Amino acid sequence: MPQPEQRDPELIAQAVFTALADPTRRAILAELAAHGPATATDLADRLPISRQAITKHLGLLADAELVRAEPGERRRIRYCLRTHPVAVAQSFLAALAHTWDDRLGALGEHLDRT
Repeated sequence: MPQPEQRDPELIAQAVFTALADPTRRAILAELAAHGPATATDLADRLPISRQAITKHLGLLADAELVRAEPGERRRIRYCLRTHPVAVAQSFLAALAHTWDDRLGALGEHLDRT
């Protein structure tokens, strides 16, 4: 599979938005952002969800390349955030917002003239 930096930005943004549509996955990402790398067991201790469900969500987040699995102590897998896909999605949203800003500005000018 190509490196995330080489993939189509549209596909990266789509994967990020799909992953972020679920509140549990957003909670997992928030935990990783706030506390750093963690195992599925660590996350299950912090969130009101089973370790098995956490593992399923981590797999989907890994598919979207939002987290990376790393070997930890005693053969435990730790999950770390990946920032590149989020940056791509932010760029997509910024471009979309810019387009809307231009359109809304033009509409405002038109309404001011009439």
